[in-house]
Amino acid sequence: MEKALTKVGSFWISRKAKEEISSIGEDLSRFSSTVEEKAKWIFEKLKGKPLKSLPDLLREYNLPPGLFPRNIITYEFDETNSKLVVHLPSTCEVSFKDSSVVRYASRVKGTLSRGKLANIEGMKTKFMVWVKVTHVGVESYKSDKVCFTAGVKKLRPKDAYEIPRDSITAEDF
Repeated sequence: MEKALTKVGSFWISRKAKEEISSIGEDLSRFSSTVEEKAKWIFEKLKGKPLKSLPDLLREYNLPPGLFPRNIITYEFDETNSKLVVHLPSTCEVSFKDSSVVRYASRVKGTLSRGKLANIEGMKTKFMVWVKVTHVGVESYKSDKVCFTAGVKKLRPKDAYEIPRDSITAEDF
């Protein structure tokens, strides 16, 4: 009986491992990044380190949870140097409920700290033309405005960014 249970158990574990490896391959094929980033992502996935959702991470840092689109592939957050990297399937843009539009590269990087995302690479907004966003911040915990810095500062209502929205594919960043 023990031998039969061992065989069934090893069959089940083998099947689960194949499913997980297949899932990793599918996830990796959806985004392009350096070999080092892919290796780190695979290591974290195999280690089983659960990541909180990106909206939860943003909320924890007093930023609106809908700052990024719903369809992100994954994100990496290095707490030691506060570096955030968000991976998206392709260049895309989101229209928010305040009529603002934000465009994202397939990889967005920045430094995350309480109430702000600074040194941003890979995000643009449309004022009259597309302008690179370098900083997004919320002045205080109770503030109802989000400040986008893209050459000039533009205050936008925080509630427009409370829910992650679907994105549409954009031709270029």
